[in-house]
Amino acid sequence: MVRVAHVHMSACTGCLISLADTYEKLPEVLSLIDLVYCITLADEKTKVTETDDKICIDRAYPDDVDIALVEGSVCIDDKHSVELIKEVRAKSKIVVAFGSCAATGGVNRLGRGGQSPQPTHNSFLPVGKVVKVDFALPGCAPSTESIVQFVLAAVKGDMEYLKAYADFAADGMDACGMDLVQRVISPSLCMGCGTCAAACQTRAITMQDGRPNINMEFCINCGLCSFQCPRMSLPKAVYRLE
Repeated sequence: MVRVAHVHMSACTGCLISLADTYEKLPEVLSLIDLVYCITLADEKTKVTETDDKICIDRAYPDDVDIALVEGSVCIDDKHSVELIKEVRAKSKIVVAFGSCAATGGVNRLGRGGQSPQPTHNSFLPVGKVVKVDFALPGCAPSTESIVQFVLAAVKGDMEYLKAYADFAADGMDACGMDLVQRVISPSLCMGCGTCAAACQTRAITMQDGRPNINMEFCINCGLCSFQCPRMSLPKAVYRLE
């Protein structure tokens, strides 16, 4: 059985909530994998020891993980976070940047420390800027269906389906709405389908005269628009739980 870990870095837990929102599909997905590490969902995996004066919680990252879903960006001001992500990379066969904060830095990358609301740290990087990432699943948060599809493809080892996620991991760490302008609109590749506008979760893209117009004040650098653009690579297969 495939050993899967969920690692929480600097993020809002929205990606994990999106996974849990699969409702009736979640037990079926969990039946296909062994969730060996997830401090939010898998409390029974956590070793708790009680002494006379304190309770110790052992959340050590396990060895021999097949797929690590890393949620959130890496705060490089936090020594523990940097050490953890390096340990995850060393002990995991596949590392997935799970959600936009992990894949591109997302809203954390736009933040400034010391402002209200938090974060108080001011240096956040996408996971792929700190360690090698094999796949990146964009979205703030990724849709439940895309998560299910990705997990099933990963379990099946379907590299053709996963290629778009591998390409995004290699090329999408600095993604933002302007990628559409530079890589699709300017070379006259845009066909005015509106997929990017429909995919944008912050409504930063509107269609004007058959072409996308980018409002960078609303853009959170999630990269979802460029990932969904049919002029770029897209997954082809559709998996269904049986």
